[in-house]
Amino acid sequence: MGEPRLLYLSKKEVAETGLTMPEVIEAVEQAFREKGEGRTEMPPKPGVHSRPNSFIHAMPAYIAGSGAIGVKWVAGYPENSKKGLPYISGLIVLNDPDTGLPLAVMDCVWITAMRTGAATAVAARYLARKESKTLGVLGAGVQGFSNLEALKVLFPIERVAAYDIDEGQFDRYRQRIHDRWPDVEVVAASEPRQAVEDMDMVVTAGPIVRPPHATINAGWLSEGAFISMVDFDSFWSGEALAELDKFTTDDIPQLEHYKTLGYFQSIPPVYADLGELVSGRKSGRQSDTERTAACNLGLAIDDLATAPLVYKRAVERGLGTWLPL
Repeated sequence: MGEPRLLYLSKKEVAETGLTMPEVIEAVEQAFREKGEGRTEMPPKPGVHSRPNSFIHAMPAYIAGSGAIGVKWVAGYPENSKKGLPYISGLIVLNDPDTGLPLAVMDCVWITAMRTGAATAVAARYLARKESKTLGVLGAGVQGFSNLEALKVLFPIERVAAYDIDEGQFDRYRQRIHDRWPDVEVVAASEPRQAVEDMDMVVTAGPIVRPPHATINAGWLSEGAFISMVDFDSFWSGEALAELDKFTTDDIPQLEHYKTLGYFQSIPPVYADLGELVSGRKSGRQSDTERTAACNLGLAIDDLATAPLVYKRAVERGLGTWLPL
């Protein structure tokens, strides 16, 4: 064997691997099937916090079926936009499951966006009505787009109503959708309620804040709707969440951990975690009238399901820089 080395991949190089959203959805769904069958190892993510509503988290995981093992070191700083910097930044370290040696270090921003959208789509596969055609989006940023991209893989979305406090952000969002899917109608919601009422699916994708600003009130969510709470419970009032028939999350121990930190103080009881839905241990939607929710916290298994595919594709395409250990 030669001298150990690792592959470094920049954000641009990660994106250039050409990994598609359908591939990421399939990988993330398989990771949750493994989780539901007890074949993953993933401790609740520890974090440090240097600014209000900011975080830097360490997210280790091991997925037995694929052998994927590693850690994501990810930061979220809401005030970064004022400095022209991204809200989310960080790195993923992918390790060899047999030796523990690092195989790759890669930027996590593209992977985080894709796998978060993919997790929403996996949850929606089990919780949303199959004929869902309308989507409300609150927060027209990276996650607002990646969640649409993922849901568009599985659902016949024809109309998007989006709300963002930054009018320029909405204009960029609408143009990006038009460039990708010219047949999808995109309308600006002048207030949050217009992106919730009469929608088949709703994604809230603003910054995570504590306590929640609880903008969305009871009576807004339509019968039979599905919601994805990408920003935790930041947008949702307790009264609005009380109207749900099924409240799910991607990992109950991590949700309970966050509750000790002051998040999720007004949520309904958890019906199931996503691994239970994917593995068939719990039923998903059981009627067209159920209001259902996925509060996916963002798990390390999402990242570790995706990172090996990025690594394999990068090696095949000669992307990245090899560095000696």
